[in-house]
Amino acid sequence: MERRNVLRLFLASSAGAVISPNFAFGKIPFQHNIDFSRFDFGPDFSWGVATSAFQIEGAHQLDGKSASIWDTFSHEKGNIKTGENGDVACDFYHSYEQDLDLLKSLNMTVFRFSIAWCRVLPNGTGEPNQKGIDFYHRVIDACLERGLEPWLTLYHWDLPQVLQDQGGWKNRDSLAWFSEYAELVSKNFGDKVKNWMVFNEPSAFTALGYLIGYHAPGLKGFKNFLPTVHHVCLAQAEGGRIIRKNVPAAQIGTTYSCAHVDYYTSEKHDKKSAERWDVLLNRLFIEPALGMGYPTASFPILKKLDAYIKPGDLEKLSFDFDFIGIQNYTREVVKKMGLIPIMKGLEIKPEKRNVQEITAMGWEVYPEGIYQIIKQFAAYPGVKKIIVTENGCAFPDELSLGKVNDLKRIDYYQRYLKQVLRAKQEGVNIGGYFCWTLLDNFEWSEGFSPRFGLVHVDFKTQKRLIKESGYWFRDFLG
Repeated sequence: MERRNVLRLFLASSAGAVISPNFAFGKIPFQHNIDFSRFDFGPDFSWGVATSAFQIEGAHQLDGKSASIWDTFSHEKGNIKTGENGDVACDFYHSYEQDLDLLKSLNMTVFRFSIAWCRVLPNGTGEPNQKGIDFYHRVIDACLERGLEPWLTLYHWDLPQVLQDQGGWKNRDSLAWFSEYAELVSKNFGDKVKNWMVFNEPSAFTALGYLIGYHAPGLKGFKNFLPTVHHVCLAQAEGGRIIRKNVPAAQIGTTYSCAHVDYYTSEKHDKKSAERWDVLLNRLFIEPALGMGYPTASFPILKKLDAYIKPGDLEKLSFDFDFIGIQNYTREVVKKMGLIPIMKGLEIKPEKRNVQEITAMGWEVYPEGIYQIIKQFAAYPGVKKIIVTENGCAFPDELSLGKVNDLKRIDYYQRYLKQVLRAKQEGVNIGGYFCWTLLDNFEWSEGFSPRFGLVHVDFKTQKRLIKESGYWFRDFLG
């Protein structure tokens, strides 16, 4: 997912058996030698996949659903590299049973998914859409029938367009809108769902959508970004409190897009630039949630948040989360660049550092980075448990002779998993690992081109085909 490019873009402007004829199966013709097994992670470790509503559901105008900001954004010329949109996506709305069969066949135990706010509350607030609520009941029931644990994300980037028309997250009323939405969802599904996440990657959707304009709703500038940050931080904590009230036994977390930040040289100026990048990529949302306030000392421009902070706000920023979701794909290497405004630093791209292993997203394959960022987040006293809620890679998969022989993806997963295990063996409380993602899907502004899935999707026919990486997980977890 191109969200790893948040600051780069900012600087430029300022990721078995199945009963369906749509599935194809095969066997792994090779053996990868690894020195660990699933049992090394412990008997209570959760294995699964992560998805998001807009990226897979489709059915964009069906059964009372209204437009989200991504429906609007993807239909505007020039916003999606490939000119595509998410109107159909993977058609999960109609194929969810078969897709969950696929997941079960891979010996996974967790299905992480999000609710489309505009499917259950088409007007953003007010009268619920029962057909939308019924759909998610069917998905949850289908998970439970298959022995899969549903892990629910409240917000994965698809704000109702009707709310964006009123200012979206820039508007302080967004806290009331989100609270009403969280009440509805937690009351409707709390008797079935025990694991909840408030936000997916607030640093990504605020920066990409409200700072550099690369994502929906396409706004730019700190005048849009700063109020959005504050309102999202307030909503992050309030969402946790609402779920706790309505689902007392729930395990409640939130997820963060994060990347270990290295400095290009050991010179003081490079270290200072890396520190500013670390604030925006890794610290901006978790530290308020932990009761530490905003990291203004490390990034003084954040003092401008004071203009949006009202009496009592700072006390409302924190919530005692049961777990923190870590979402990591690569690392960043930063060098001082005085001509760059605000950041005073520039990412040195992998190809400029002679990096040999680069994914289809242009990201460095750097397995140690997930270990480093887990250790960084685990060092916060308020972090009780970590779940790797996303990790994965896109490569130029080729369908040949009825197979997708994605050996690079298998190698990637093996090496990153070894680093997760390393952190766990050093005492970090890590409770699960979720692949991004089950199905090749709509990858936001990149369109359908980057393929992250364990399952190949033909977007013209909607035919599914398990990749060799999917079979590797099946055998690893079997």
